[in-house]
Amino acid sequence: MNAIVEGYYSLQRLACGLLKPAEGLGPLALRLYLVPVFWAAGTMKISGMEGTIYWFEHSLEFPFPTLMAYLAAYTEAIGAVLLALGLATRWVCLPLMFTMAVAAWTVHWDHGWAAIADSSAPEIANRLGAARELLQVHGNYDWLTEMGTYVILNNGVEFAVTYFVMLLALFFTGGGRYTSLDYYLGRIFPSAG
Repeated sequence: MNAIVEGYYSLQRLACGLLKPAEGLGPLALRLYLVPVFWAAGTMKISGMEGTIYWFEHSLEFPFPTLMAYLAAYTEAIGAVLLALGLATRWVCLPLMFTMAVAAWTVHWDHGWAAIADSSAPEIANRLGAARELLQVHGNYDWLTEMGTYVILNNGVEFAVTYFVMLLALFFTGGGRYTSLDYYLGRIFPSAG
């Protein structure tokens, strides 16, 4: 039994050694996945800032809604740029994680876990069927569904929590070896790291 355990760990060390040059791919994949998410959310808030402020004040009932709207919007937009570059990755993860925690708590919490409603649940299936019938009779159903299946949004915490976890992983790993400006700046200024 001891030989099996030792063999397993020897194989694992060998594999990890061979994969070491590619260890930056995981953080790169996380960063590239999150970039369009935060870019879209931030720029949408910025382009519709009056509506964002109104939503923060009247729907979410945030204190200082104007300040909060600008902070959220620019945190997301600038955060997307920094994540794309892999610059200040650990630092930018902190305000983005805070933003995701606030979104999960204030916007999504009351809707449970799932972001998209389970279409196999009888109540949801009935509603989807009724919506399809209405759209097929009174709307342009083919046009509405040519880009994807018709779903019912549940708006639960699933996506916000998933993004939070991805950011948490980036906070601990950094931007990635060979794949981030953080890595190269650390090589240029080793005493700063």
